[in-house]
Amino acid sequence: MTTTPVYLWPSSAPAGPAAAAALVTRRAHAGDARAIHALIMANLTEGHLLPRTLVNITAVADRFTIVERGGVVLACGELAPLSTGVAEVRSLVVHHDARGLGLGRVVVDELRRRARAGRFRTLCAFTHGPQFFVRLGFSIVPHSWLPEKVANDCWSCDKFPGCTQYAMVIPAASPAAAVREGLAS
Repeated sequence: MTTTPVYLWPSSAPAGPAAAAALVTRRAHAGDARAIHALIMANLTEGHLLPRTLVNITAVADRFTIVERGGVVLACGELAPLSTGVAEVRSLVVHHDARGLGLGRVVVDELRRRARAGRFRTLCAFTHGPQFFVRLGFSIVPHSWLPEKVANDCWSCDKFPGCTQYAMVIPAASPAAAVREGLAS
């Protein structure tokens, strides 16, 4: 668990160092499923997320990383294994009031760390807005480079093969970290 004392909204933050509420980044558990589901559902209208059921989120809650403040989930993302070597960032969302604070980066960085620890070679994401992922070092690739994703999800999608999402990839470990951790081939 990572705790970082930060004011989210400086204009409304109470005075004094003891009044600062901390952001906490941690792995989610089944008890967080309702808050994760609510955050995802509240952001569906933008058209960048796929709907998720509460039952599904509860079943895979431990695959999510969340950032919370005072018990309120402000950001979340799932590390979804597609194969033994590839994992996907899914359901990455930041609460409207917490955007611009770098919480999306915090979640993706933690998911990448977990992917590396799980010995995944590649982390991928599918997105309508690739700019965020490009800033994090992801590259745009053809969908065909991720046959695990195509086989698991795309073939059953009504938007396939005319998908408008970008396929994005990044090595789970930086080259230097891969060598240090014995992951380089």
